[in-house]
Amino acid sequence: MANSVLNQPTPAGVQWQPQDIVRGLVWKIAIATWLLMAVGSATRVMNAGLACPDWPLCYGQLIPAAQMNLQVFLEWFHRLDAAAIGCLAIALLALSLFYRSRLPKWLPIASAGALFLIVFQGVLGGLTVTQLLRFDIVTAHLGTALLFFCALLIIGFMLTPYEATGNTGKLAWVSSIAALLVYLQSLLGALVGSRWALHQCFGSSELCSVMNSHIIGVVPATAATLTVAIMAWRQPALSANLRKLGNLASVCLIAQLVLGLATFRLHLQVEPLTVAHQAVGAALLGILVAFSVLSWRDRVLSA
Repeated sequence: MANSVLNQPTPAGVQWQPQDIVRGLVWKIAIATWLLMAVGSATRVMNAGLACPDWPLCYGQLIPAAQMNLQVFLEWFHRLDAAAIGCLAIALLALSLFYRSRLPKWLPIASAGALFLIVFQGVLGGLTVTQLLRFDIVTAHLGTALLFFCALLIIGFMLTPYEATGNTGKLAWVSSIAALLVYLQSLLGALVGSRWALHQCFGSSELCSVMNSHIIGVVPATAATLTVAIMAWRQPALSANLRKLGNLASVCLIAQLVLGLATFRLHLQVEPLTVAHQAVGAALLGILVAFSVLSWRDRVLSA
């Protein structure tokens, strides 16, 4: 039933279908989540994580106009974006339940799981303030945001019409492993940032092991991503969508490596580079997740 629903085009003359509405909402939430992580990275590198000393309000106000400066704005806007995403996640679950007879059976469960992740993310966001940016909570905060982002992409690409070619081979497995390695590398990066390991490693030997783990982790994540791109390039009968995603993964990987090297060489002194490093890393993870979802669908639909 799910496969038949996934591959039915919108009938001529019909302006919308429930699946189109849900899919459009999912893409909007995914974009907002990617921006949320970028703003969160800017908040960290600008030392604005405690710019609002209380939570969930900021200086006891919904809009702290009197205290507003760049740091307060970043933290306040980060919370505002998170709250908006939470409301949209509730709307996603509501639509999934309301139109459940016309949507894949797995969608309400997936929407509920996504809502749980964003609620948990909000709790962690509050704890980052009340626990004064404790490194493990800050790392979990980003890790959960990435999981929520991935969950949205999985839902979105599962709802996207796709014509199987039956030529993916082992790409589904390889791309899934690559996505997992990039996610783990992102967690190491979050740990480096939350413990300011790079700064301390430059100043002394403290926390160099954390920094070195992130550097070493570049190797398996890069190798796996390159393998996906090369396998996609060498498969002439591969779906055009998968080929495009493979090319995008290559571009993001090169950009990420350049940004990481520049960030390291400049000792985190250029904040936009650090933010871009985080944003491109999240984009690379998203592309690999999308590649994995479509590859697995190809295997299932062509079986």
